[in-house]
Amino acid sequence: MEENSNMTAERGLEIITEQIERSRQTVGKDTGQSLYIAGLCTMAMPIIIGICIYFTGNMAFYLLYILLPVVIYFADRYAKRNKPKVPASFVGTMVDKTWQTFGIFALSFFVFVNLYNIFMGRMESPEVYARLVIHPFRIILLLMGMAITINGYILKSRWMVWCGIIGGIGGFIWESFYVTQTLVGWLFSYTDVNYIGMANGIIPAIIVAIFAFIGLTLPGMMLRKKSL
Repeated sequence: MEENSNMTAERGLEIITEQIERSRQTVGKDTGQSLYIAGLCTMAMPIIIGICIYFTGNMAFYLLYILLPVVIYFADRYAKRNKPKVPASFVGTMVDKTWQTFGIFALSFFVFVNLYNIFMGRMESPEVYARLVIHPFRIILLLMGMAITINGYILKSRWMVWCGIIGGIGGFIWESFYVTQTLVGWLFSYTDVNYIGMANGIIPAIIVAIFAFIGLTLPGMMLRKKSL
């Protein structure tokens, strides 16, 4: 009788363990799917914006970044439209909150800087404006590198931590010393429309797309693979 009771308790523990493992895999797959979709959207948006700027020379296309959270939200909802709701997990919540925090800070800073630059451009002379203008890209790269680094610690991925540190700090230094503009200036005149399109459109788009792949798409693929 006692042996049967022990076997029943062991079987019950196995069932509970199996259920926990299935739940963990389901949560990991759901979190990976969200990261994967967010990464694809974040990779596609700068490419579209970069191409538009390249062919038009109009920097107003940068404002399309404001739509990125909306695009990610609806794309994620559409991808999960026929799937049951997945319970929250600590890892998934931490990853989501990290990128939500980055989005809030980066988008708020982006909007403020553009409003500030527009105001200064109308109030000050071109000479003064050239000294007062704020370039948001370097700060956003730094924030994105921080988000990738934190995600690396959460997911226990050493390579992601180093990619975030090197990419964030390196991107900040790269933009602070106008390396992109200098390199493009070797190929095109500063007044050439190709210079504007490459320096402000194509190359920044490629940099953001690479960051999005390392910080969102690739971790999403890793989580989905581990959960299979």
